This record gives sequence, structure tokens and C-alpha cells, in this order.
Amino acid sequence: MTLSDRLLQPAEQRLAALPLPCAVQLPGGRRLGPAEATLRLVVRDMRALMHLAQGAIGRLAEDYVEGRLEIEGRLRDLMTAAPALLPGDPTSLDGNWFARTMQQARRAVWERTHHSRARDAAQIQQHYDVSDDFYALWLDPRRVYSCAYFAEDTMSLAQAQEAKLDLICRKLMLRPGERFIDIGAGWGGLLLWAAEHYGVDATGITLSRNQHAYVNDLIERKGLKGRARMLLQDYRDVDESAPFDKVASVGMVEHVGRPNLPLYFAKIRSLLRPGGLVLNHGITAGGTDNPQLAGGMGDFIEKYIFPGGQLVHVGVMMDTLARGGLEPLDAECLRPHYARTLWCWVDALESRLDEARHVLGEHADKVLRAYRLYLAGSAMGFEQGWISLFQILGSRPNGVVESRGERCGTVRAAQCSYPFRRAYMYPPGSAPGAQPAGSASHQDPDAP
Repeated sequence: MTLSDRLLQPAEQRLAALPLPCAVQLPGGRRLGPAEATLRLVVRDMRALMHLAQGAIGRLAEDYVEGRLEIEGRLRDLMTAAPALLPGDPTSLDGNWFARTMQQARRAVWERTHHSRARDAAQIQQHYDVSDDFYALWLDPRRVYSCAYFAEDTMSLAQAQEAKLDLICRKLMLRPGERFIDIGAGWGGLLLWAAEHYGVDATGITLSRNQHAYVNDLIERKGLKGRARMLLQDYRDVDESAPFDKVASVGMVEHVGRPNLPLYFAKIRSLLRPGGLVLNHGITAGGTDNPQLAGGMGDFIEKYIFPGGQLVHVGVMMDTLARGGLEPLDAECLRPHYARTLWCWVDALESRLDEARHVLGEHADKVLRAYRLYLAGSAMGFEQGWISLFQILGSRPNGVVESRGERCGTVRAAQCSYPFRRAYMYPPGSAPGAQPAGSASHQDPDAP
């Protein structure tokens, strides 16, 4: 019996278990699955059939990028089918005890070697410096490359991104004249929104040369020089001599690496004045223990999209933040918002594939194949709960002793200026444009 014959039965079983009809075309002309199929997989290399039989969807994605497999059909249909291909829960550790032990040992070695300053810079540039014009094709006009906040169901992506930027500024209670730093500032969406709408003195840092040049040009053209600046700098090297009032980190913590999380949050504490606030907005793992998604999905993302990226469960994130000397004040899960954001990106990119090929030039085919699967696959991952997204608000405690009257007695407050209620985050009509940004109406009645 040939390898091909041994793979046919498990491959057909995988196809039969899918929630929609899918056919497979083999190199010799043989066809598996129904004649009328919503999806069609054209196998150019028998390794792809082996990966289908195994349910290794990360390897199938790699086969597609490398041209060993063609996918005919809508990405939304593909992502409806993909979870049924998996042999188990992708948030669980792979294999038996020995396999898990070896996997964890390899991961520990990887973690120790993948987050030097030089390697982090190279990894960030590999992803974000693909092409500014490429990202501009499918991001919103502000190029906000992180989860949007759909405060209203009817919002466009651009409106939802502005709602997210404003939500972060409200959670941080930004006030005119405060010193604010955005760690991993991307193309400057939050940095510029905070400077323009809340009157803060805004500093952003990035390791992307493209983003650094782009944002400083925007600052110049918007007349914000002196009030905002973008630095090409590693977070570990930011000057601590003049503490900031507020710190934001959006889509940055995923690049830090688990071993560096204690250093990362300790650094944020050092950058904050006592009583200052930090908002950490980042993707988290859906499982409590898995170092990456199983089924080869984590390996695919590491190889083609985010080299050096690593997720941890929100429980690990909160624990490490607290051990770093920061007090967690509030946590909000935005997982459904990220699924919707990603589908917006998918639809935008799918509608401009020809332009994307022109922009990307020589390596367009491989980059496009990788990003199409990455964006759609990530949307699926958020929908399935395999990955999540949390905004965590914290403070650097100031240890002030306060008196709140005879009824309450004397209270030792770790951070006394934070409101007792969350209403200040979501005042009536708080969508961007409904009220003057940074106005008194954003402040909770209990806030001093």
C-alpha cells in the first residue's frame, strides 16, 4: 500500500466531518468529497494530503503559502470548516507526557534566545516594515493595527477605531499638560489622538523604522511638534529620570516574551509617577498553560507573521503586573470586538488584492497568501475563544493615607485618585464626537 493510499481514508474522514461540503483534488486527478462543494482544496504536493489527514491546519496553511496547496472558495467558509479539522483542543498542550516535556524544554530554550534588543528590533521590522502602503490598503485611515471597539453596532471600522482610542484615553483619565507615553505606538493613532483631543505632552516609541518616519512626518504636518514626538527606541531604554503621568501599551506586550514580562511591567512602574495610571491592551492566550496554539497554528504565525511573538493567559498577565509593583484596577475583555475587527481587515484586503500585489512587488504572492490566512485565521481564533484580548488598567501605588469621614474611618489607599465607579469610562453619549474629548463630562462624580 502506498503512502497516498494510507492517507486517503483518514483524509476522507476529515472531509466528512466538516460542517460544509469540501472536495480535494489530488495530483493524479483523483477527487475526494462531493462533486458540488463549497470549498475545493487542490493538492500539488502529497505532504498537504498528509497534513489534512492529521488535522494539522497550521501545516496546511504553510502548504498554501509555499504553493503545495491551492484553496478555492471564500475565506469565511474556510474558517467555518477549519475547527472541525483539528483532532483536539488547540489550547491544550500537544502529545503525551514525554512529548509535552520535550515541547516545553524546546520552548524554554527559544524563550531565552529570542528577545535580545537586536533580535526584537529585527523581528518587529520584519513584520511592520513589510510595506506601509500594504497596511494602508486594509487598515482604517489612522492605520490603527489593533482591536477596535464597536461602541455601537452600526459603526464602521474607522469609527470603531476612534471609539477605541477615546476609550483608552478616558480609562487613563488623560488631562491637558500630562506627560503621556505610548509604548509600541505603531502608526501613531493613539499618540496623535491623545495629543490633539486631550492636550497631553505625548511621546511614542517604536522599533519600526517605517513607523518612526511616518509618525514624525505626521506630527510635523499636523503642527504638533513640541507637543508630540516619536522615538526609535526599545522600551527597555526609555529614560526614567522624568516619570510619566500616564502610560499606554497597545498591541506591544505580545512581542515582549514570557520571560521578559516581569522586566516589562517593572519598567512600566519605573516610568510612572506614584499614583500614575497604565493601560495594557494586548492579546492573551485562551488556554491557561499552552505556550502557543497547537495544530501547527502557533508555528505558522511564528514563521510567517510575528517572529518572536508569544501569548500568555490573562491570569499570568495580571499576576506578573501585580508582582511588578503595579495595582490592577480594571480588566475588560474585548475578544468579540477583535473578531469583528479582523473580519473588517479581511474584507478590505480581499477587495484590494490586485493593488496589494502591485504594492508588494516581487514577493507579493507569498506575503499575500500568508496574510490572508493569518487575518482570517485570527478572526476564527477569537471567535472560538482560542485567543482573547484584554485591556488591563493599573496604577503605581502611592500609599497615601486618606480620611473619608467618620462613617468610613481612616483608609489607607494604595492609589487614592482612582474613581470608585466605572461610569467615567462610559459616560452617556461617549462615542467620539458626542462630547468634547477630555471634557469634564468624562469625569466620574466620585473623582477628585
